[in-house]
Amino acid sequence: MRHTRPLLGSYVEMIANAPPKLAERGVSAAFAELKHVHQQMNFHDAESDLSRINLYAWKRPVSISPSTLRVLCFARQLARQTDGLFDFTTGGCLVREGRLPDHGFCDLYARGWDALLLLPRLRVRLKRPLVLHLDGIVKGYAVDQAVRILLSQGITSGLVNAGGELRLFGKGQARINLRESNGSLTALGAWSNTAMATSAQALAVENPTRLPACMVEQGGCDGLACPHFTRCPHAWTTVVAQEAWRASGLNTLAHAIPLKERAARIAKLGGRLITDRTTPVN
Repeated sequence: MRHTRPLLGSYVEMIANAPPKLAERGVSAAFAELKHVHQQMNFHDAESDLSRINLYAWKRPVSISPSTLRVLCFARQLARQTDGLFDFTTGGCLVREGRLPDHGFCDLYARGWDALLLLPRLRVRLKRPLVLHLDGIVKGYAVDQAVRILLSQGITSGLVNAGGELRLFGKGQARINLRESNGSLTALGAWSNTAMATSAQALAVENPTRLPACMVEQGGCDGLACPHFTRCPHAWTTVVAQEAWRASGLNTLAHAIPLKERAARIAKLGGRLITDRTTPVN
């Protein structure tokens, strides 16, 4: 059984290899869990756990859901392991740029993951005003939760695909293709019992004549602004890991790591960087 619904800022696809009634029940429960996770950590919702943390946790403890607590634990773990290179306190910067809404936050410039305090009884405090941003992990976590629900409902194999985040579980293999920025597909091979996250996406370039930084700077990369971005094998990443939250976090982190060190450092953190995209699918 295959279902697709708009959710998590993307289209979420679920495949449940099970008898119809069992699959229907499991998929419905899994989509309900995805919706719950999205509501709790939706930056655009001023009443979400995440927004309440950003607005009030520097004044007093804020009560949160178990899911929000787990995502904060994962984010803090990656931040600690990378000495802050994985930074989930960049929400203020995104608000200043107009990419996220301002719900009346106190300080849009403060940063620092070490200001987060996780308290007993599902509560959170911030040592100072911060604007947390969890998109680097939350979609992957939601995918993991959906898989957990499917398994708990007796569905032993299938997949959950939320656009850039995907997780396969159970017996059998599925052939995975990556949709490149020019619309073509690249074969990544057959996989089973794994999670993936990718940052490949369609992009536009305003000035196609400017030289990219990689041509004039040691280890430089202009990322989205580069006129050659759509043809560069290093401009986006795909990371494989055991859990989707980790694949998502490491995929976000990869762009902050120099290219020569990227694969080794991702591996040390529990992921695998996929760089072989030489077999396009027509």
